[in-house]
Parts: sequence; structure tokens; C-alpha cells
Amino acid sequence: VQLQASGGGSVQAGGSLRLSCAASGRTSSTYAVGWFRQAPGNEREFVVSITWSSGRTYYADSVKGRFTCSRDNAGNTVYLEMNSLKPEDTAVYYCAAAKSGWNLRSRNEYDYWGQGTLVTVSS
Repeated sequence: VQLQASGGGSVQAGGSLRLSCAASGRTSSTYAVGWFRQAPGNEREFVVSITWSSGRTYYADSVKGRFTCSRDNAGNTVYLEMNSLKPEDTAVYYCAAAKSGWNLRSRNEYDYWGQGTLVTVSS
């Protein structure tokens, strides 16, 4: 499975961005797709996951109510709508695909990773 993340950019606090993650290859083996982010000097942290078949989502508390994850199965694309952005949301955002779903909040669960897209939120 190959993943291509896009849509990052620079916005002011309170603004919005929409990230996309396009999947190709053997997507039939994908159980879920997750978004993670990594700020400079920090570890990569979980943002949200979405199961491919049911669309069930799990959000990190830090983004709950501001971010919305959805998927387009026909287009093999997962979207991350980010609203009310804060400077602390600044990070490189990665999408990843998992073949199973034991612990979708853990980056160790994911088998394939995209290259990341940078989101910068200024105050």
C-alpha cells in the first residue's frame, strides 16, 4: 500500500485546512487509516483513526470537536478537516494504514506510512 498525504500549508490561528491521504496498491488489505503528527522535538502522536469499512473514528482528546476525519472508499482517499486551528497544531502530519485494529492509537499498529505534509499555524 502506498500513501500520499497532501493539503498542508500555513494558516493563522482559528483558520482551517483540509488534508488528504490517497491510498493505492493493495488497499483491500487495509483495516484502518490513521493520522499522526510530529512537531519539532516531539514524538509522533496519534490524531485520529478511521476504519475503512465502517468509517468508525477515534480522535485524540486534543483535536476532538475541531477535527473531522472521513473517507471516500470509492476513491481510496481519507480526509482530515481541521478547524479552529491552534499554534500547537503545528506539525508534520502523516497518514498511515493498518492491516489490523488492536490498538489504532499506537503508531506500532500501522504497516504503511505516507511521506507527511507540513501544517503551520501562526498566532
